[in-house]
Amino acid sequence: MESMTAVEKARETFNSGRTRDVNFRRDQLKKLYKLVEENGPLLVEALEKDLKKPSFEANMIEISYILNDICGVLHNLDKYTAPEKVSRTLVTAFDDAFILNEPYGVVLIIGTWNYPLMVCLIPMIGAIAAGNTVILKPSEIAPYSAKLMAELIPRYLDKSCYHVITGGAEITEKLLNMKFDYIFFTGSQSVGKKVHQAAAKHLTPITLELGGKSPTYIDETVGDEKYAFRRILWAKMVNAGQTCVAPDYILCSAEVAGKFVHYASEILSQFYGPNQVNWTDIACIVNDKHFARLNSILKRCDNIALGGKIDHEKRCIGPTILTNVKAEDDIMKEEIFGPILPIVVVESLDEAISFINQRPKPLTCYVFSKNRQVIQRILTETSSGSVCANDALVHLSIDSLPFGGVGDSGFGIYHGKSTFQTFSHQKSVLIRGYSPILEWVSSKRYPPYSESNLKRLQRILKKRQFIDIDPSWQGFFIFLLGAWTLYMAQHVFREYLN
Repeated sequence: MESMTAVEKARETFNSGRTRDVNFRRDQLKKLYKLVEENGPLLVEALEKDLKKPSFEANMIEISYILNDICGVLHNLDKYTAPEKVSRTLVTAFDDAFILNEPYGVVLIIGTWNYPLMVCLIPMIGAIAAGNTVILKPSEIAPYSAKLMAELIPRYLDKSCYHVITGGAEITEKLLNMKFDYIFFTGSQSVGKKVHQAAAKHLTPITLELGGKSPTYIDETVGDEKYAFRRILWAKMVNAGQTCVAPDYILCSAEVAGKFVHYASEILSQFYGPNQVNWTDIACIVNDKHFARLNSILKRCDNIALGGKIDHEKRCIGPTILTNVKAEDDIMKEEIFGPILPIVVVESLDEAISFINQRPKPLTCYVFSKNRQVIQRILTETSSGSVCANDALVHLSIDSLPFGGVGDSGFGIYHGKSTFQTFSHQKSVLIRGYSPILEWVSSKRYPPYSESNLKRLQRILKKRQFIDIDPSWQGFFIFLLGAWTLYMAQHVFREYLN
């Protein structure tokens, strides 16, 4: 009943036109910024309770990212919401043709547990900026973060526009049976399929941000191995590997694999102490179910080259590297989502590309090489939601780069302006005038039809690059057309006098 009331209230408010006011949107975004800024310690504490997430990671990857995203949207909100002029043809030269970003209406945002604040609030920022009302459903697997958002959001934001609904899978199912104007889901592929099916019943547009096994190819020309390997290991261990774009497995030659294991021991000792069991800087596995799954993987492995340490009481797993991994091994059949890094030996770049292409399209593909041709081949001969070369995870920090999957890793994009566009319908608009000249030209379309009129229209409407009128040239074009019209009028008048 609570969820139904919230959806009805959100729809009533949207229909009132309240959220269409850009100043209202700006004010709500400022209040959301204030929420995060003023409650930073509470948010970090919630992340620590849910995931034992280190304060450094919580502040850098979640809190700071959210604040910066709000700033970026506020800086550009007027530009985002302004009508976008488009080029026209001779027939529509005097008319207004533009794209208007219009809010969808009531949107449902379903978050996941691994980054419980970021995956909820980043989409919400774009939804608010675009003028929608929002029903936010955080993940019940991160209960402290969900509860805190449910408490704070009504204190800071408009209660009639933005609602937080907490609860388990049954609440999500009830929400999905309702009619929304847009659905944004972040989570697993299995649940994503159910969300997609539910959205299809109402023909609701949807974004699915899923996961997948993101490969990391290391070329022999990697350069400074320590730099490269340190970046890979950091990206793998952030949030204890519970990141949808974490390097899932490594593809490299036997020689590079040997160097990786050798340097990894030194690097991980620098990160987490000599025994690599300093759990202070390692997040825990989110719950017993996921911990048991990862523990089961390790028990079946007889090829642990490094690590494998476990603290059952804290639900912590240390960084673990597996060697001699085969394509058919169980660990290569599903996303790991933990601090376990398999190495698959390949003999060449061709073999690595073939290996990637034989599997579902990943959310991200990583390549480490000093050879630009190697990077280019990964870019052009594989398909993934994104590519990052010579580092990992860092591409997510650039909000001007759209983030999203392809194929099994999802569809739709967000981050920065892309989030605003995701929650906006791009409405095409043409406003015509009643110019006598253009009406004379356009009159050739009216019956009675004739072959001559058809040919004239086809000549006028034929797409030519030099005839497309750029919006910035509209004034100059109108001036030239006006001058030409005046000249012709004078010419006709002189002939009449003679």
